[in-house]
Amino acid sequence: MTAPETPRHSGLLIKIETDRRLGHEWDEWDGAPLANGGDFRTGPVRYFLFTAIGLALALMIAVALIYLVAPRLALIAGWLPRTMLLASGIAGGLSMLWLAVIGASYVTGRALLPSKLAERGLMPRLMPLASAVSELFGVQRDWTQHSSVVVYDRLAMARTRKVRADELLILIPRCLSRAALDSVLDIAKRYNVHTFVATRGQLARRVIKERRPRAVVAVACERDMVSGLHDVAGRVPVLGLTMQLPNGPCKDASIDVARMEEFVKRFLV
Repeated sequence: MTAPETPRHSGLLIKIETDRRLGHEWDEWDGAPLANGGDFRTGPVRYFLFTAIGLALALMIAVALIYLVAPRLALIAGWLPRTMLLASGIAGGLSMLWLAVIGASYVTGRALLPSKLAERGLMPRLMPLASAVSELFGVQRDWTQHSSVVVYDRLAMARTRKVRADELLILIPRCLSRAALDSVLDIAKRYNVHTFVATRGQLARRVIKERRPRAVVAVACERDMVSGLHDVAGRVPVLGLTMQLPNGPCKDASIDVARMEEFVKRFLV
């Protein structure tokens, strides 16, 4: 069941959804304290390292598979195995070149690739690769996912477009602490920006589809943020702000309020 809308105040709209469970990304959590007190803030190194390893592993697997089936491919056409190996090598080289340009974009703060090859297309789709590879090496995925969001935001901020206050939407989860929620609502009120509170990413995607904002500032834990960017970044410009989880997932989360206001101001005319 969906709760009714609350009245508008100074351009602010809050809508609470309760028909979905929050925190499905944390189903395996056993209640133990989170690493580093639930603060996974880190730099871009993990993203670039584990993405590079993931792309290299994908190339190695492709080459190994082609090698294993090469005799059968040769029965179809003698040139087919060599052609497929060459194509795999070219694809691997292009993928590493792509990652290098993403790195250059991050360092320079300039959009060096079309958005569909960067923050609004290929990059969000490859974020899960870095997370999966990091776990293979025993690194908790939250660190790598935060690193991915750091790189994503840097690229997205290089190409932010200006919108009116009524065209910007702030998306927040209901697990924010009271202090963090009050801070977000204060920012929304001061800049006359609509806010939506939802219980999980699926509802956030729905409200984006229904309201059709021209830009979004989204707040979520690293896990929900990566899955959300994967789903919606290609449709609308998004800046993502991750939370700190001092009391575990889905409870009393805190945020960098100054960073939140910076994101809002970045989009507004």
